[in-house]
This record gives sequence, C-alpha cells and structure tokens, in this order.
Amino acid sequence: MASKYLKLTRSFVRKTMVGEKIVEHGICFERLRDGDGRYSVNIMVDRQRIHRVIGKESEGVTRKQAEDFIENARADARNDRLNLPKGRKLSLGFREAAKKYLTQLGEEGGKDIPKKNERFNFHLIPFFAEKPLIKISTFDIERYKKNRLSEDAANGTIYRELAVLSHLFNKAVEWKWINHKPLVIKRLKEDTGRITYLTTEQIYRLIEFAKKDQNQFVYPFIVTRQSRVLSDLT
Repeated sequence: MASKYLKLTRSFVRKTMVGEKIVEHGICFERLRDGDGRYSVNIMVDRQRIHRVIGKESEGVTRKQAEDFIENARADARNDRLNLPKGRKLSLGFREAAKKYLTQLGEEGGKDIPKKNERFNFHLIPFFAEKPLIKISTFDIERYKKNRLSEDAANGTIYRELAVLSHLFNKAVEWKWINHKPLVIKRLKEDTGRITYLTTEQIYRLIEFAKKDQNQFVYPFIVTRQSRVLSDLT
C-alpha cells in the first residue's frame, strides 16, 4: 500500500493503552481490555461500506494483513468493473437501479407500475440499499426471504416481490446495465388459499340470476363454468 502512516506506526501501537484506538487510512488498531491488540478495517469500495475485523496481535496479525485485505477488496472491485458494460466505470447500486428500472419501465408502457413501486420502496430497496447490482448473490436472496418471513409476510407476497426483482435483473441485462444476470432466484411457492364450493341450491340460484343480468355474456359464462358440475348432479 502506498499510503504513508503517521499515527499507525509500530512505536505508536506499542504505546496504546487499554480502550485506546488509532485510526488511519481505513485501518483501526484497538487495545483490548486483556491487553491484546485488534486490527480492523472500515472502508468504502465502489460505494459499498466494508467493515471487517482482521484479527488480533496474539494471532500474529499486523498492519500488513489489514493493508493486504484493503488491496484485495479494491482489486476485486476493479475486476468487477472490467466486466461492466462498455462505458460504465462504477457498478450500479441497487437503489439507483430500482429507480431507473421503474422510470424506464413506465416509459416503455410497463404494467403494474404502482405495485412494483410499492414492493421496491417498502421492502426491496430498504433491504438491498446501495449494494452493487452485480454483487447481489443467491445467499442475499435467501437472507431476504428469511427476513420477510420473520415479518410474517405470506409466501405469495414474497413470491411477487422476488418476481419483480427477477424482472429487474432481466431488464438490466436487456438495457445493458450489466453483462449477465449474476444469480438464480428461487421463489417460494404461493399459498393455495381457501377453496369454497357452492351447494347445489346455490348453483341453480346463480344460474337464475345470471339469466336476468344485463350483461348478455354473464349467463353463457356461468353455464359453461358449471356445466361439468351440473352433469354430475343429474
């Protein structure tokens, strides 16, 4: 790492007292109550916050391991950028992608925009936030399912949220925001719901009312739907 350290040097680290911290260039050294020292990093890479404990002095961890972690994180980000569509320099964050998706879908004459907007703003965006679109994984989707189930959301509700998420990824590829869909979304099965059957008397009453309906297509529709049941009853 090319950064020059003024505070996070060996001499300053040795002088730290219990509870004291030294923070420089995204690396933090903290002196713990038992006298051990702990290194951690807190950096932004491609608009994503990365906060990670690297390890303790007693484990042989030094500033070098923290530096290596930061370099590797930035190298991974650069590799991802190499796979971005031509013209893009940064990975598209989920929040921005969702907003652009809703706008462009509306311009294309897409369907069910108000409902899609609701699913994104109330559930999907708060969960995925600024995470780069290309870095959302199957594990993230499973976490989302678990989170929504813990909020007592019905399977059918989660199914429709994942359906619109999948559509966003398909459109992102079509609109060349990303080169490929980075994951497979396994949706939950929808609840079957309650099935109610009409009694014989209710069926005949329904047919009689259908005959009197102002819409000429109601009666043929009802008779067609009930013909199989009626044949079983006669």
